[in-house]
Amino acid sequence: MTEIQKKRVERYKKRLEMYYEAEEAVLLNQEFSIGKFSLKRADLPTIRSAIKELEEQVEILEASGGKNKVFRILPRDI
Repeated sequence: MTEIQKKRVERYKKRLEMYYEAEEAVLLNQEFSIGKFSLKRADLPTIRSAIKELEEQVEILEASGGKNKVFRILPRDI
């Protein structure tokens, strides 16, 4: 894995940690009010989608050693 790819994996892992913390915050307290002000945290499905995407990216980069794979998809009308 190149240095750039290692940095990318570390960046993904850092973002993943932040999303885990955001998920925990939403699970503990989705919405709260202070006086007349109300705050609603981010949408849980959006957070979970980002977590899944980042986990997949980290897994792909670590499993392949960072090698990019190219696939060709041919749409077929059956």
